[in-house]
Amino acid sequence: MQQFRDAIESRDVDALVALFTDDIVLRSPAVHAPYQGRAQVKALLRAVGQVLEDFHYTRQIGAPDAADHALVFRARVGDREVEGCDFLHANEDGLIDELYVMIRPLSGLLAVAEAMKRQLALTESAGAS
Repeated sequence: MQQFRDAIESRDVDALVALFTDDIVLRSPAVHAPYQGRAQVKALLRAVGQVLEDFHYTRQIGAPDAADHALVFRARVGDREVEGCDFLHANEDGLIDELYVMIRPLSGLLAVAEAMKRQLALTESAGAS
């Protein structure tokens, strides 16, 4: 999962998406329905990169050759500090087919959700132009 971590920390969305299966599923802490497929997940991760500031991983859990990994992170949205964890599953080919994210505290998650809503609206309106 070092490649995933490197791509996230360098904000290289294209390198990140190359690590995903075509049918990747991302479960967000802020919405009920999962995001599915590379295109949807890429758009979401691009928005996340605009919203979360000072993002960095603090711990990596899981053996290098294991299918499941957890990456603990810290970040900021506005003046609100958040911490969370990215849980990843890689298929037999080593591609990530599942990613789900947890964020705490609740006040931080709410700040992230509101900022994401604004960022995605900006992205959609820019795409419609």
